[in-house]
Amino acid sequence: MKSSTILVLAASLFAASAGHAGETAVASQPAQVLGVKLAAICATCGVVTATAVETRKGEGGPAGVVGGAVLGGVLGHQMGGGSGRTAMTVLGAVGGGVAGNAVEKKINETKVWITTVTHKDGSTRTYEAKGDPELRAGDVVKIEDGRLLRVATP
Repeated sequence: MKSSTILVLAASLFAASAGHAGETAVASQPAQVLGVKLAAICATCGVVTATAVETRKGEGGPAGVVGGAVLGGVLGHQMGGGSGRTAMTVLGAVGGGVAGNAVEKKINETKVWITTVTHKDGSTRTYEAKGDPELRAGDVVKIEDGRLLRVATP
């Protein structure tokens, strides 16, 4: 093979690969989700694709720590005698503080309802609510100020 032929082949291979280098695959937008045609819903609407409830730990605070420490200290003080009593009082106070904090966190637990919505453009987003929005997969919703409002199915 002549060097000029090799150069022509190399140049054409480079040109062919360069044409594909900047291209990215575009994900196709779904035409419908759970039987709802996306083209038929409003621009600020979407289709609920999933719902879940999540329990989140609450915050502990000084009330739980102090209350637990006092109670633990009183109980620890009733054990042992002399320097052993002092050690038990301290251990009881520390253990009570930790336990009181854990109890306060449990008392302050909250439930959060998480709703996944596929929008008209095919994008997906999750929304959280402190109460049950009473939405199910397949419901059409309108999004207003971050809230989901059920609308009639088109």
